[in-house]
Amino acid sequence: MHPLHIELLAEPLWPLLNKFYRSHNSSMKALKGGRLWVAREGEIVAGLCLSPVVGGQWLTGVFVAPTYRGQGLAARLIEEAVAGCEETVWLLCHPDLEGLYRGMGFSQETVLPQSLSERLVRYKRNKPMIAMGLNAPVLNKH
Repeated sequence: MHPLHIELLAEPLWPLLNKFYRSHNSSMKALKGGRLWVAREGEIVAGLCLSPVVGGQWLTGVFVAPTYRGQGLAARLIEEAVAGCEETVWLLCHPDLEGLYRGMGFSQETVLPQSLSERLVRYKRNKPMIAMGLNAPVLNKH
C-alpha cells in the first residue's frame, strides 16, 4: 500500500488530473495557467487547481474520489495548496459546501474580482452557487 501524499503536479503530468476527473464522471477540468495540486496514494485520489486572478487566486476543481471522502482529505489538500498564497483565495461552490469551506476559514464576506463576479452570475443561471474568500492574513496563521 502506498502512503498518501500531497504534491504540486508537474506540468507534463497535468493530463493525469483531467483523466482522474473523467474517471469519476466529473465535469471538472484543470485550468491552463494554474497550479495543480493532487493527493496520491499511488494514483491520484484528489485534486484541485489554483489559478491567478486579479488580487489573488481562484480555487477550482476540488474533487476527492468517493472512497476517500469524509476523511478530511479535501481540507488537507486545500490547506497545503494555499499555504504559500499571499493574496486572497476565492472559490465558487454549491451552498451545501459552505460549512466545509467555512471550517477552513473561508467566508462569504468577500469582494470578488470582476472576472469571478461575472463568472458567478453566469453559473447562477443554471445552478445555485455562492462565492467565498479566504484572506491572506488567515492563511499565514496556519
